[in-house]
Amino acid sequence: MTSHSDKLPRVLVVEDEPSIRDSIVYALESEGFAVDHTASGGEALSHLQATQYALVVLDVGLPDMNGFDLCRDLRLRSQVPVIFLTARASEVDRVVGLELGADDYVTKPFSPRELSARVRANIRRAQLNAQPAPLPNAVAPRARSGLPFEVDYERWQICYYSSPLTLSRYEFRLLVALIEKPGRVYSRAQLMDLAWEEPDASMERTVDTHIKSVRAKLKSVCADVDPIVTHRGIGYSMREHW
Repeated sequence: MTSHSDKLPRVLVVEDEPSIRDSIVYALESEGFAVDHTASGGEALSHLQATQYALVVLDVGLPDMNGFDLCRDLRLRSQVPVIFLTARASEVDRVVGLELGADDYVTKPFSPRELSARVRANIRRAQLNAQPAPLPNAVAPRARSGLPFEVDYERWQICYYSSPLTLSRYEFRLLVALIEKPGRVYSRAQLMDLAWEEPDASMERTVDTHIKSVRAKLKSVCADVDPIVTHRGIGYSMREHW
């Protein structure tokens, strides 16, 4: 017999500080989520092997392992949405988390209600992306624009100088938007509209962090050129002339 809780989106909270963990669990359960919780990375891995979750709230500083390492391990076998929870607010930490495939980043202290809203938004995005429809006119941009990119829309794969890039879904969408219209300058808000299903749920600075991550991945293939142009005070474009 299926219980009511079995029908609710199930979230795993990995946080070793009891007061914070209890606050998160209470807030999420009040918003209609089923919640499992643990205080260590090892226990989290056991939960993740045994249960299918809609999302993971993951503290970076755990007693037995680094949250980044846990996320790296998780991404080898799952694309479950991950929200990092940390007391460290530096840009480096945010970039590392996003490069590992995290979907969002919340810095302590935080509002439990805001975290609940982010959890709901990220679960909804993941559900919308579960079976992505192929984009129209799925032809490699190289054939149209002369850029050193090839896009496989059905596989959500981009190759740069014939080397496949490992991209999150938001990085893929951002890069495709720039590739499709070389020279076209997009504001951060416009890029959020193109790459995020619910742009109002994210901050425009998130675009900067994702662009920085994409640039690093492009540079690892070809360090001689930066194909993404920054227009200060405006936004970004793809380099038009090569």
